[in-house]
Amino acid sequence: MTAERPRLVVFSDDWGRHPSSAQHLVRELLGRYDVHWVNTVGTRRPSLNLHDLKRGAEKLRAWLGPRAAAQAPADAPADARDEPAPTVHAPVHWPGFGTRLERALNRRLLQRALGEVLDPLRPPAAVITTASIVADLARALPELPWVYYCVDDLSEWPGLDAEALRRMELDLLPSVRRVIAVSETLVERLRGLGVEAALLTHGIDLAHWSGVVRRPAPPPGERPRAVYWGHADRRLDSAVCLALAEQLELVMVGPTTDVDPALRAHPHVVWRGKVDYAELPRVASEADVLVMPYADLPVTRAMQPLKLKEYLATLLPVVATPLPANRAWAAAMDLVAEPRAFAARALERARAPLDEGQRVARAALAHETWAEKARRFEALFRGEDEA
Repeated sequence: MTAERPRLVVFSDDWGRHPSSAQHLVRELLGRYDVHWVNTVGTRRPSLNLHDLKRGAEKLRAWLGPRAAAQAPADAPADARDEPAPTVHAPVHWPGFGTRLERALNRRLLQRALGEVLDPLRPPAAVITTASIVADLARALPELPWVYYCVDDLSEWPGLDAEALRRMELDLLPSVRRVIAVSETLVERLRGLGVEAALLTHGIDLAHWSGVVRRPAPPPGERPRAVYWGHADRRLDSAVCLALAEQLELVMVGPTTDVDPALRAHPHVVWRGKVDYAELPRVASEADVLVMPYADLPVTRAMQPLKLKEYLATLLPVVATPLPANRAWAAAMDLVAEPRAFAARALERARAPLDEGQRVARAALAHETWAEKARRFEALFRGEDEA
């Protein structure tokens, strides 16, 4: 008789919607754990814009569909549908946590929907959350092994209910047995709240990016192509982006929210929209240089962008602003803050082979795989690594 696998419960962003660090880590653990993934909502109060209406429709479809499904979502890339997947839960909950009434309502809704999954008499190996919105649920079920995987300072994100998120994080922390953070900035922030967090930076799937082939350098007179992929919002430095667009063709790949109208209007900023993760190596092969033009803000200082190591793994030249997460890889790319200097460096790198010193520095990515990160993650949430 086969022994029952240990269970994991994970509260995070919608499974399969975009490749978050939590999803990368859990994919590595699916062979050893029976994973229950709980799709959560954020604290952005919906408005009548197209983005929020679409997200609302997606949530309604999930809530009105099957209660749980151990499969990849229907819109996942074809090659992902045959992979092991968690049991996905999409419990109905109210998209707001600003008042005691809203929080109490959501706790009851989640407890009712997830009663079997969160049964204290049959506890999972860990209940991992990337969102502080489960604070009241954690306080109601203190017997469970709660783990806070802190991936961002969400209270600084544009458009979110900052005060509610700060209150819920403070309420969550006393209920968790372990805190894991993805950046030194987040570790220091949590230490300021009286909590010691273990550092676990993001990983990389080197095989996924191994097929990137750099295109020939553009001929004189043709604008090189600078590519950014990820969420385009107010975290981007508009001055840097506009300087890039004066010198190169700036191609923006991914969803957009509240983008600077000056970027929308510029003739040399191209908006590609959302692209499946499986298609990103092809997108990279169409670039002359990859750029990460984030502004220097509290939210970006705390980030550990997934795209950082993805960019480096392509072996394309990379130019980024000197945020804390990027400085650790300064030898592998160019870090430039001033907008015109950023654009000039991007233009120079777009027309030249990858710097040999940067190529050598990127060999360190071999020790940064998601498989390695998942082993460390597992040891941390099981309490087997107290370092």
